[in-house]
Amino acid sequence: MPEFGFALPLLEAIVSYIDEGVLIANQNDDVIYMNPAAHQLLALPPNTAITSLSDVPGIDLAGVMAATADGAVRRALPSVERTLEIEGETRNLQFDCSRTSPSHGGLQLFIIRDVSHQRMLETYLNRASSDLITADPKMMEILQRLEQVAPASVPVLLTGESGTGKTHIARMIHRLSTRASGPFVEVNCAAIPETLIESELFGHVKGAFTGATQRRKGRFQTAHKGTLFLDEIGEIPIHLQAKLLRVLQDREFEPVGSDEPVKVDVRIIASTNQPLRAMVDQGTFRSDLYYRLAVIPIHVPPLRQRPADIPLLLKHFCKSLTSRGFANEPTCSADAMRLLMNYPWPGNIRELSNAVEHAMICSVKNVVLPESLPHDVRDYRPPSAQPMTSAGQGGGHQDQISGAASRASEPQSFQDRERAAIEQALAQAKGNKVLAAEVLGIDRTTLWRRMQRLKLDQPSGGSRAG
Repeated sequence: MPEFGFALPLLEAIVSYIDEGVLIANQNDDVIYMNPAAHQLLALPPNTAITSLSDVPGIDLAGVMAATADGAVRRALPSVERTLEIEGETRNLQFDCSRTSPSHGGLQLFIIRDVSHQRMLETYLNRASSDLITADPKMMEILQRLEQVAPASVPVLLTGESGTGKTHIARMIHRLSTRASGPFVEVNCAAIPETLIESELFGHVKGAFTGATQRRKGRFQTAHKGTLFLDEIGEIPIHLQAKLLRVLQDREFEPVGSDEPVKVDVRIIASTNQPLRAMVDQGTFRSDLYYRLAVIPIHVPPLRQRPADIPLLLKHFCKSLTSRGFANEPTCSADAMRLLMNYPWPGNIRELSNAVEHAMICSVKNVVLPESLPHDVRDYRPPSAQPMTSAGQGGGHQDQISGAASRASEPQSFQDRERAAIEQALAQAKGNKVLAAEVLGIDRTTLWRRMQRLKLDQPSGGSRAG
């Protein structure tokens, strides 16, 4: 190979084991080198050699080079992408083209990449753009999974912290399913008093209980031929879980006060921010119902684990607020963006949305500055950045001991974190459960149920008024 001389062994040693395909041709379009990856990407039969660019299946590389060069020598040429049918499947191959100057032999170099996976993800993102905004690899994997499971009518269980976007994902599953033309009915199980939840889900007949003056359809019947989204499924009382299981298995139930079964065709999507598996072990959630709901379990990561999504969501919320009549979309200073990226967002996307609205209202000359952000965001300091008080200054040593004790006693389990949050809210509300529920963002009935489950409803030294 006169074009390479002594360099050919070195070239082969470098490119033989890389994932990208490498194909080199001389100025007469004769192929003088092709690595194993190129052979594999082009799905060539074993022991098949390509001697000319015209032999490359599915693309006229010689024509591409001639068309893009415009008669001039250019070292780097635009990428070209072709969709090829290879071995019965569609494959998107990207060809990056370049050539050397005539003084260096006028060699033509092609780097071949399989971008099928990337194009598939872009398709998913385009379809999901009205429901889900993301650039995070984990969320993209979830989008792929949704494309697979959406057409089936099997139950899906979405888990993750509050505010991570589980409702949006549930809507997306419905929109991509064969039931998209049917109803999508949402039920927040945590917002319905325990005495009413059975009637809310299954309906009732006239005279079933005091105040039942007429027959009423429940959410299952309303969602017939569509999707029923049961948000916060862990809040359903255990005595109703058997009835819910029967609907999942037999697709029928009896309304409250009736012994006549009602047939329904409903797909169930459930979500929870509680560890249902741990609740099964504790006996507060039926194992058979859990396994029936979790045919397709999908865990949605919190926003703090998806930092790439923060700039996208910021832009989305700004545009949304602008369309609602706010001032023109502001710019964000570098210091403000740094604070937004460093904040852990315990309230996830919901908290971010509120912070963006706060920042737009408090922007200075249409610029979001650090002082435009909510106090929680601008005053946050990562644990490693907390200043250490000197032991010789006003009890600093005691502060360090207290801080260490606080870190050592941080709750580890979900129940511990939930208990700590409720106790903190009650303390902030001076024992008033109504105010504590408002602090937690839930209704009083839900707070009461959770306190019962955590055995926090027993009288103690503090007041439990309200």
